[in-house]
Amino acid sequence: MITRNPDDRYADFEDEDAARDPQRMTRRQLMRHSAWFGAAVGLAVVGGEVVSHVAGTALAAPARPTLRFAQVSDSHIGFTGTANTSVTDTFAEAISQVNSLGYEPDFVIHTGDLTHLATPEQFDQVKQMMRGLKTPHVFTVPGEHDSSDDGGSRYRTTFGDGTRGDGWYSFDIAGVHVIGLVNTLNLADLGHLGQDQLDFVQKDVAGLSSDTPIIVFSHIPLFAMYPQWGWGTDDAAQALSYLKRFSSVTCLNGHVHQLFTKTEGNVTFYSGTTTAYPLPKPGDGPAPKPVTLPAGKLHDALGIREVTYQRGQQQLAIKEQTLK
Repeated sequence: MITRNPDDRYADFEDEDAARDPQRMTRRQLMRHSAWFGAAVGLAVVGGEVVSHVAGTALAAPARPTLRFAQVSDSHIGFTGTANTSVTDTFAEAISQVNSLGYEPDFVIHTGDLTHLATPEQFDQVKQMMRGLKTPHVFTVPGEHDSSDDGGSRYRTTFGDGTRGDGWYSFDIAGVHVIGLVNTLNLADLGHLGQDQLDFVQKDVAGLSSDTPIIVFSHIPLFAMYPQWGWGTDDAAQALSYLKRFSSVTCLNGHVHQLFTKTEGNVTFYSGTTTAYPLPKPGDGPAPKPVTLPAGKLHDALGIREVTYQRGQQQLAIKEQTLK
């Protein structure tokens, strides 16, 4: 977790109402509960349902939302190949696009595969680049490229402050409860949460009101998008069973490098795109290898996600943007 530009708005509060004020998320909340960055989409919560809209379309939302954040994902710093000859440049463009939203997001979340080879140098480069984001807080969850060879140890050294267990966390902001999960610890068990994390989720939401909007971040999808490629989480159903009583649950992930939406009951899943390179559609080929697009087409496959929420409503508004 990275925080920057702390001010009086984020001072610790003893009063619970003050701590839950939509514009006053506390450091203590962030550290006690704790967490993506790859495609630009916006979320708005209304009536217990989550709705999305494409950037540029009309959305009936207040001029000053209670909560605004951005998601990026799969920057793969350290990748070399024809699919993207400079992932550093496209990640820098994504950061610039977030900084050009016209407001300062309350936080930015990077949903994993920050690096390509999980070296200390690559982690440091990502951290330094994300310090350029104009936001008070940056959260992350690890991808398999960040953690599969050492159980996430190097990732947690750089980004694990304020997290629990192997890097999971949660926090409250603007009446929304946010959970960051880890399902990428090793290639032999890819797409797995484990009992400790399942217990964490169960206990974490036990005291919440059923009308609390829930947002869950993970790298790998929490639904079976294409398990043959590791595009699914084998014990996600157990975690989601603890969220069935909530009227609005939104799960945001990376990993698949493409936009995809699915709704199951009270849960809506949004897979985000990447800032690095596209991957094939599920089942299109024997393995999900980087796709090299024709000249001039790469930016159309890359992007960021923007999310907004208005207190008193139950709907997250989501906007997707490709890189400019």
